Amino acid sequence: MAFAYYKRLSRRQQAIYRQSAAIEHVRLTDAHAFFPLTDELATAMAGEDQKVISRISSELIAELCRSLKAPTARIRVLAKRPSDDWGELHGLYEPVDRNQTARMTVWMRTAQKKKVVAFRTFLRTLLHELCHHLDYELFSLEESFHTEGFYKRESSLFHQIVRDAAKKTE
Repeated sequence: MAFAYYKRLSRRQQAIYRQSAAIEHVRLTDAHAFFPLTDELATAMAGEDQKVISRISSELIAELCRSLKAPTARIRVLAKRPSDDWGELHGLYEPVDRNQTARMTVWMRTAQKKKVVAFRTFLRTLLHELCHHLDYELFSLEESFHTEGFYKRESSLFHQIVRDAAKKTE
């Protein structure tokens, strides 16, 4: 099933979209090895320490990229989400540009109430931005579209690296 915007894409973009939709999993060889990092991230989120959250997020992304044999990306964890009449921005992926490392930005606090987002929400946002990175760097897609396959890849990563989520899928 294609999302509504599919019809507005060029034929070339539709082909890329279909490629993306067909990739539904990102398989990690030793997913359980990520449990300590995701446990540590959950604790850091509860402690609301931006520097610690940033460090752990960077370690997690670096280890995931290393495990998948993909180039790493820089991570920025900022405080309050930007918002406007269009809503709140949860994360932002900036691809490689002129030999610079790709960058992912995620925000740890909601825009309106300035509360720290829930651990699972934060991690899913981080993995969402990683999936954009993997679309370019691992799957060699020319563009990164939000397809059903994209969301399934994000979910597959989440369910492999979060201890209680992994138990439910085993």
